[in-house]
Amino acid sequence: MTAKAVMVLGTTSGAGKSWLTTALCRYYARQGLKVAPYKSQNMSNNARVVAPTLVASRTALPPGGADFPWGGPAENGGGEIGSAQYFQALAARSTPDVRMNPLLLKPEKDTQSQVVLMGQVNAELSRMEWRGRSLLVWPVVAGALDELLAENDVVVIEGAGSPAEINLKSCDIVNMRVALHANAACLLVTDIDRGGAFAHLYGTWAMLDEAERALIKGFVLNKFRGDASLLAPGPQMLQDLTGVPTVATLPMWWQHGLPEEDGVFDDRSTAAGQVTRTVAVIAYPRISNLDEFQPLKNVPGVRLKWVRSPAELAGLGEADWIILPGSKATSADLAWLRAQGLDQAIAAHAGRGGAVLGICGGLQMLGEALIDPHGIDGNGPGLGLLPVVTVFDQAKTVQHRQAAFASVRGPWASLSGVEVQGYEIHHGQTAPHSAMAAAGDIAYPVMPDGLAWQNGAGNVLGLYLHGMLEDPRVLHALFGAATPTLDSVFDGLADYIDAHFEPGVLQALIA
Repeated sequence: MTAKAVMVLGTTSGAGKSWLTTALCRYYARQGLKVAPYKSQNMSNNARVVAPTLVASRTALPPGGADFPWGGPAENGGGEIGSAQYFQALAARSTPDVRMNPLLLKPEKDTQSQVVLMGQVNAELSRMEWRGRSLLVWPVVAGALDELLAENDVVVIEGAGSPAEINLKSCDIVNMRVALHANAACLLVTDIDRGGAFAHLYGTWAMLDEAERALIKGFVLNKFRGDASLLAPGPQMLQDLTGVPTVATLPMWWQHGLPEEDGVFDDRSTAAGQVTRTVAVIAYPRISNLDEFQPLKNVPGVRLKWVRSPAELAGLGEADWIILPGSKATSADLAWLRAQGLDQAIAAHAGRGGAVLGICGGLQMLGEALIDPHGIDGNGPGLGLLPVVTVFDQAKTVQHRQAAFASVRGPWASLSGVEVQGYEIHHGQTAPHSAMAAAGDIAYPVMPDGLAWQNGAGNVLGLYLHGMLEDPRVLHALFGAATPTLDSVFDGLADYIDAHFEPGVLQALIA
């Protein structure tokens, strides 16, 4: 192994691990170093498409591993990793690769997740008990890490949850087992805005083994608001107890511009200024790929709000757009939407000529019916706002796409002829409802290969292409606005930690 490993651990979920890992990737990349991110296991329905990678770690399986079920490739040969690692790779100026997130768990129910190993869905692992599965895949995820360490100068590793979850320690494959395997210099970050930060840091440190404690090189206080002098004598007392210094106090920063990992945005993280357009995003329980809406948050004059009830939708006045985003459980989320009464509210909005946009699972919901002959997602009636039908297929389409809009009408007319890049991740295949088409109710294709459809009135648009709203050409067509590029966002993150970490700390981590 040639690379130095730096690892970001957190006292809790949401402490700031993903944010800080991304910042460190860009910080070290700007030093002229070859950098890669890594997170052995991520649980998220926010995923991106990357090229699959055949790695030597596939040979490092336990006895009987020759028959280990890797699962078949996606229909179009693409692989999936968590969005956080995808953006971290871009921040590191490296090519996103399945080894950077070898195990991705995509929750479908409260007690069930789809397992994606080395970029591919694995049905057998998805059916396995969690602890046994973790032990089985450790050689694979460790092998992926070893390859990244051999190929780079620095690997920035992100942990998950907390390393002090002692009920999970025996089957840990994402926190201290990874840290020890890579001999990583570890930072432990906590969200001080929640309160109890010093107790969180001390308690986490105290529950680690001696060898694990030795890897903790610094504590980080994140999301601090107020006078930093009031923290004293806390940091020194904590260092006296643990021997670990507090190396950074990071002020609260709402508008850093990095896409959300698994949280939801609010008005504090939305661009300020006079509101000229209100966009409501329906936030069903299994929402996926919510990170693709980050660029809308950065558009001047756009107010972006999550909506979970008709009352919340009505509270916005007359929303300009309603967006039905992607879903990891389309039929179940559609049933939830009906139970809230949001189906009627969306239909009323569309009936008044209001703009409705459905992306992937949202497109499927907009149609007449969901048909599931293989038990993939579930059958059910759609919202009836587009005359199309979706049939769920066992093969999963996972691929990058580039396509141009044809002639588009209504509130989406400015998209006509616009070339757009994005990605597909879906089981469903959507086509016009033949009987409705024969009766004159036509779904108008506005992209090739069944990628997008529009209703006759022109106000309802559904498409399979994730990432459309991240394309600057689309934003310019819809809003006449330019938003900060991801590259400028990454540089801003690196500048931020450079300014707020104690001098020399970040270099010492890789010395």
